[in-house]
Amino acid sequence: MSQNNFADIIPYGDLGIIALESSREIGKKVDSYISSWRTESGNDEESIHFSSYKKESYLIDAVCPRFGSGEAKGILNESVRGKDLYILVDVCNYNLTYKVCGQINRMSPDDHFQDLKRMIAAVSGKARRITVIMPFLYESRQHKRSSRESLDCALALQELVNMGVESIVTFDAHDPRVQNAIPLNTFETIQPTYQFIKAMLKNVPDLEMDPKRMMVISPDEGATGRAIYFAGVAGVDMGMFYKRRDYTKIVEGRNPIVAHEFLGADVEGKDVVVIDDMISSGESIIDVATELKRRKANRIFVASTFGLFTNGLEKFDKAYESGLIYRLMTTNLVYQPKEVLSKEYYINVDMSKYIALLINTMNHDFSIAELLDPSERIQKILKKYGHPSADLQ
Repeated sequence: MSQNNFADIIPYGDLGIIALESSREIGKKVDSYISSWRTESGNDEESIHFSSYKKESYLIDAVCPRFGSGEAKGILNESVRGKDLYILVDVCNYNLTYKVCGQINRMSPDDHFQDLKRMIAAVSGKARRITVIMPFLYESRQHKRSSRESLDCALALQELVNMGVESIVTFDAHDPRVQNAIPLNTFETIQPTYQFIKAMLKNVPDLEMDPKRMMVISPDEGATGRAIYFAGVAGVDMGMFYKRRDYTKIVEGRNPIVAHEFLGADVEGKDVVVIDDMISSGESIIDVATELKRRKANRIFVASTFGLFTNGLEKFDKAYESGLIYRLMTTNLVYQPKEVLSKEYYINVDMSKYIALLINTMNHDFSIAELLDPSERIQKILKKYGHPSADLQ
């Protein structure tokens, strides 16, 4: 459904968006999209159901100030009574700081999650409905128990639900099965496949999505599902690596990788898209790219939902200069340092319009099923750029 065609659908409640400081930048873009759509809509402002429908901004003035000891509190500077609230938070934004007894301290995922809970506590009992949009799911890498250890992600989800959150929207969850921790609540994990394909076609004019010229590669067994889907909608072949690890050692909390073994068709002469949920240190992606070049792959594109770059960008600079990697794509769902945005090889995949679509649709209490399955939109964008794979579906 067009975002300008909700005239017959009454909103669930007056829309309110709380973009915590970690998500202020993308929150402003999301708010701008929704405001422009509703300004252009034909909704009757004289109707009691649409009295607060068209506004210049739906952002709620909310802050989390801190005391000198580092403690904090959530404060609302305007009423949210009866509103349908959407709270945006980026738990990976390490660029924010606060003072603890005069010392500068960078905000960690734990700090961001605690601020989220503070804001939920501030709006609980007043808001009509609370939806949390957390692009990078807090503690999602700790999604299963393999020994005597905590299950942080499951606990976090249960905590949010117990505080009154009705729905949780995330992107590319490390393991979607973590939603089993809250089986009676809405949990959506969304793949940005459409946005990746659109960004590639827009920024690389000579790209050909054809089985003879392109392959999609999963860097490990965990990313196989998203690689299969990408390859399926693009009409190309798929291959995968699996990691051989040394289970007798633990280095930085995990078993070190001994080798990457490849399963799939011949990659020689083909453009290759390596797709994964996140880039942390980047070592694994560089190793996979090295193996693909050894097998005479042509251009290598790296597509990752979350670019964390915990060890900086030096590895990727060298990989680009040596011809190992052709383009690197990550989304703006998490904090992007200016350094990465300025790189010649970097393609920024903007997700703000998509989040705005989700919020606007959910606020009207309309199904988001079409937004969750982008296969039709992918075929349209392939046809627009004249790719033969669009005719194979």
